[in-house]
Amino acid sequence: MEAQEAMAVKIGLALGSGGARGWSHIGVLRALHEIGVVPDIVCGTSMGALVGGAYVSGALDELEGFARGLSQLAVARMIDLNLTSGGLIEGQAIAEALRELGFAESFAETEKPFIAVASDLYAGCEVWLREGDLVGAIRASIGIPGILSPIWKDGRWLMDGGMSNPIPVSACRALGADVIIAVNPNSKLYAPRRGVPETPHPPDYGLENVLAALPPPLRPVAERYLAATARPTPRPPAYLDVLSAAIDVMTDQIRRSRLAGDPPNVMIDVDLVGLNALDFASADHAIRKGAEALHDKASLIERLL
Repeated sequence: MEAQEAMAVKIGLALGSGGARGWSHIGVLRALHEIGVVPDIVCGTSMGALVGGAYVSGALDELEGFARGLSQLAVARMIDLNLTSGGLIEGQAIAEALRELGFAESFAETEKPFIAVASDLYAGCEVWLREGDLVGAIRASIGIPGILSPIWKDGRWLMDGGMSNPIPVSACRALGADVIIAVNPNSKLYAPRRGVPETPHPPDYGLENVLAALPPPLRPVAERYLAATARPTPRPPAYLDVLSAAIDVMTDQIRRSRLAGDPPNVMIDVDLVGLNALDFASADHAIRKGAEALHDKASLIERLL
């Protein structure tokens, strides 16, 4: 029996960043348990750290209920604006909500070894958080640049871990995982272009007054001419859309580079194209897609174990 236990395969789960797409990690964890696979080690970046932290705290049920019940209004109520904090949102309300869900007080109280990955704002490197206040570490890991303020911890300003290690395979390996299952909530974001959103609108040349001043017989002619020559232009994207897309581009490039040198044994690619990374009120869809993506790789996982 002791020899069998010594030979047991140690499973590591690396949960990647992705903003609201990271709710898909809940579905992945549910599906893993359905096929009888229980990870021994969990490491997470950004939303991967948040969901992973709930899992190792024994609070996944509470987090799932919270996520599925979120509305846009509920999200808005957790926005504590502070433009002097290094971001738009200070994030204290978010941290308090996590504590109320039953997250462990510290890493020492988690059910499994766990690392939350953050990024050092000034040193430009990843930081593995694995001791002390668990929720504080998760809050540092989810510090989306330009939105959530960075966190001062152990003499460093820490921000989102996705800026340095979007899918923490290396952290799982460092904790001794033999087989690593990695989850990428941002799969297919940059597949062949889907095109610019079709929301064109006629350019505003401010000619209404000119048309009104024309003699009545000439107005129909002028309107037809302008309609034939005006070129509709796409509506400019909103500020948060630009910020979300910029972060997606950066983390996608970092992810490709990191995984090329340190690939997992199994990659779970969750197709959430069309879900904005800031749409936290769409948990139902993300969780379902996460479960589907895991089941697609279930036979491979079972063969490896």
